[in-house]
Amino acid sequence: MTAAPVTLAPPQNDSSFETVWEEIVWRGLVHVSTDADALRELLAGPPITYYCGFDPTAPSLHLGNLVQLLLMRRLQLAGHRPLALVGGSTGLIGDPRPTAERQLNTRETVAEWVGYLQQQVGRFLPSEGESGVRLVNNLDWTAGLSAIDFLRDVGKYYRVGTMLKKDAVAARLNSDAGISYTEFSYQILQGYDYLELHRQYGCVLQTGGSDQWGNLTSGTDLIHRAEGRSVHAIGTPLITNSDGTKFGKSEGNAIWLDPVMCSPYAMYQFWLNTDDADVIDRLKVFTFLTRAEIEEYGTKVAEEPFRRESQRRLALEVTALVHGEDAAAAAIAASAALFGQGDLAELDAATLAAAIAELPSARVEEHDTVVHALVATGLCSSAGEARRAIAQGGVSLNNAKVSGEDQTLAGAALAGGAAVLRRGKKTLAGLYLGGS
Repeated sequence: MTAAPVTLAPPQNDSSFETVWEEIVWRGLVHVSTDADALRELLAGPPITYYCGFDPTAPSLHLGNLVQLLLMRRLQLAGHRPLALVGGSTGLIGDPRPTAERQLNTRETVAEWVGYLQQQVGRFLPSEGESGVRLVNNLDWTAGLSAIDFLRDVGKYYRVGTMLKKDAVAARLNSDAGISYTEFSYQILQGYDYLELHRQYGCVLQTGGSDQWGNLTSGTDLIHRAEGRSVHAIGTPLITNSDGTKFGKSEGNAIWLDPVMCSPYAMYQFWLNTDDADVIDRLKVFTFLTRAEIEEYGTKVAEEPFRRESQRRLALEVTALVHGEDAAAAAIAASAALFGQGDLAELDAATLAAAIAELPSARVEEHDTVVHALVATGLCSSAGEARRAIAQGGVSLNNAKVSGEDQTLAGAALAGGAAVLRRGKKTLAGLYLGGS
């Protein structure tokens, strides 16, 4: 299996920017923040400690979390010290959703997911050196905290009127579901996290999605009241597609960072299908390509969009970043082989299975004919249509043209007992031979 020779962008900041603040602003990573001038000066100075929190509400992080991880990595590459908080306590509650209460998971499940998320975070943020990431869990400072102590020592700094004005809370108050005291209190817990990290590690910056801005400022306000100090927050924009649809979904499913929940092939295809209107913004946020390189790809999109070079580079960079260069190369090889530009027999079982999982499919037997398979997969509506398609030379099995209507599927099984059926140039289906 071979892929087009491309030098992958190393994870480093762009030297054409004077400060990392200027770079993250250019990349569109700052939607809202505390004092911008103060942040510019802060990030241009000696190393600071900053943090971002990830709640274990699922066994994997997703593309929305990847925005935060890459922002953290850019700050880390500039010499600043990241704290990655996986919320063992906030994960037991969950931040308020716009419409309804979250389903609360068991303590055992949340603890298990904490471990998964910590492993994922460690893949993006190295722990070596003076700016190495430190993994923290807010259960460490909340597990032994009594309700009375929490209300006396933390709750006294909060004003209910201010809490009611937070966007997430206001949205729920105006919904039919209302909001429980549990989720209403989430902003206090997140604010308390910032206070504890400020006290323990001197943390002075928190990052998060702009939809979390109320929770981010909960922490800055608490530190100001409790410690008399000013700290900062950055809210990244919510990534949306140019047509207004939600980013990070494929056929209604989230794009997870765990390869079991979203295969490298599916990840690659997701990015490959990026719209021309979105691809340059995605290159800015999700890759470490330089400004000059991204501007060059912008020219390619404008002048030769049909080549889709920008999409291919985006798909390669992000898939390699998340799953490794070998997995990205395998995904590229599978994509090429499906459309007759490579050898399907060279694909391993997992990659082939991931590729045909995205296709219509049928379970068949080796003694079945290709005509039967065309109808079973829906590539043809009838046996007569299938015979005509074969006679016209428009049907292939594992990229080999089907010679006649009597041809069977004998010997067609590739790795894992799968095969690929194609009608025309681009209409594909997967076959699973044998078994039930």
